[in-house]
Amino acid sequence: MTPAPLKAVPAGNESDDLYEVRRKIYPRAVTGLFAGWRWALVWATQLLFYVLPWLTWNDRPAVLFDLLTRRFYIFGLVLYPQDFIYLTALLVISALSLFLFTTIAGRLWCGFTCPQTVYTKLFMWIEHKVEGDRSARLRLDASPWTFEKIRKRGTRHLLWLLVAGWTGFTFVGYFVPIRTLAPELLALQGTWQLFWVGFYALATYGNAGFLREQVCTHMCPYARFQGVMIDKDTLVVTYDS
Repeated sequence: MTPAPLKAVPAGNESDDLYEVRRKIYPRAVTGLFAGWRWALVWATQLLFYVLPWLTWNDRPAVLFDLLTRRFYIFGLVLYPQDFIYLTALLVISALSLFLFTTIAGRLWCGFTCPQTVYTKLFMWIEHKVEGDRSARLRLDASPWTFEKIRKRGTRHLLWLLVAGWTGFTFVGYFVPIRTLAPELLALQGTWQLFWVGFYALATYGNAGFLREQVCTHMCPYARFQGVMIDKDTLVVTYDS
């Protein structure tokens, strides 16, 4: 067999055959046992995240990582910089647990409790409630710009921004007493507080609203580890050869 002649590739187009432009995914709303478990964990993790900074313990926030005084308060426990060995041990145990769970049961962390998964699920739920299921969103994207389309798109993005803003506010509330944080932000006091609320809100809005699975494919370091932690006995969702 005569080999095919080599074809010259114009300069600047060397990657044309290596990468495909991302196509927007329109997932359907699904129900079932595992979808129920996912929603249960979404509610559990987010209730814990949003409620914890508001709890008090002996006239102070129950959970507060005070960087200025270098004291970490976790209910009745007070940790100092010299106690960071406990944080190191906790991180090592968490990393090893991730590897163990992945080897035994596949992508449990990615599918149920990863923050990217949780917030993407929340944002997709908002999108579904505002714009409809998959077929309705396909029709909406293909339709010309009308008042109805602008209203639905504006409502969706407004709700996304509200969730993202509240998430950023809550995140900073773990480092600044959250009951005093709101008045400071309204008075435009605290430059670094304003920056981190905005930064975390923007990251949530962009990652969960637009990037979605691209974060897992291109940005998440844990995704790179999983390929070497799966063996023939690991439970995975894949094609049957």
